Amino acid sequence: MQTAKNQSDFFSTAIWAALVALTTLTYSIGETGLAGKNVMLALLLIALVKGQMVANYFMGLRHTNIWWRSIVFGYFVIVGGLIAVAYI
Repeated sequence: MQTAKNQSDFFSTAIWAALVALTTLTYSIGETGLAGKNVMLALLLIALVKGQMVANYFMGLRHTNIWWRSIVFGYFVIVGGLIAVAYI
């Protein structure tokens, strides 16, 4: 039982570290002053990945029906798409 908890703690820590790394990446892109459509799309893609990671791993959607995960993913795609359309 203790081994399963340790693996779960390690996995949660790894997901958290990935979120921190992606956040640091987006911050550094913003601080360097990069601009343009490709940069904006890359930042939106990173935000989509981060949102999906939070929904799946910290909100527990990875253990639910695919329907619920699809709704959340669809929401991220629609909002991100509308933001992309506003900037393009």
